[in-house]
Amino acid sequence: MRRNVALIPAAGVGARFGAGMPKQYVRIHGKTVLQHTVAVFAAHPQIDFTAVVVSPQDNLLQTAWDTALPNVGVFKVGGSTRAETVRNGVDTLLQQGIAAPDDNILVHDAARCCLPTEAVTRLIDEAGACSEGGILAVPVADTLKRADGCRQIGATVDRSDLWQAQTPQLFQAALLQRALSAEDLSAVTDEASAVEMLGIRPRLVSGDTRNLKLTLPQDEIIVRLLLAEAAAR
Repeated sequence: MRRNVALIPAAGVGARFGAGMPKQYVRIHGKTVLQHTVAVFAAHPQIDFTAVVVSPQDNLLQTAWDTALPNVGVFKVGGSTRAETVRNGVDTLLQQGIAAPDDNILVHDAARCCLPTEAVTRLIDEAGACSEGGILAVPVADTLKRADGCRQIGATVDRSDLWQAQTPQLFQAALLQRALSAEDLSAVTDEASAVEMLGIRPRLVSGDTRNLKLTLPQDEIIVRLLLAEAAAR
């Protein structure tokens, strides 16, 4: 039976967040952002294993991590880019027999710590059996402007078919490994873009606006509110 393995790349430095440390180790409500994120998958009944991929030089994990969560493993094989980190993580999962080639890998941003459980369920239910995989995404709600070379509005962009990609992004391990096998991964912005380069069109599964990515300092205000609301349920 096909298993579902979550892979959380957590080797980034979070330079834009400006906290003086990687943003996955920022504490909110007594836990690190990474702990909040991992807890979503560790408690999900359809997730068989959660892999956290950090940098080999990571010296903060030991003081910001609890090892009591079941079916969670940490792998110090992170690369210099997100794509390299995911590639190394997938390779490790396959090499160690934690994932089989046809198992689903759900790649999720460490900084998206407000992911609703029902969004994970929806992704697995709608894309878990699809050979092309799928991602969580939400239709673009705001009017989009394309700038000209002088930082003025060059055009208004039709948003009717535009979606904002989120994570998790779900693909079978063998497909994800093949998509990330290129020597140059500089054009890969997410796992779906790598799969698209193979001529495959992943599914769009309705995401959730609460699935916010902690990127800038002001995002922490919203994240704190969302986590508090989730804890009060």
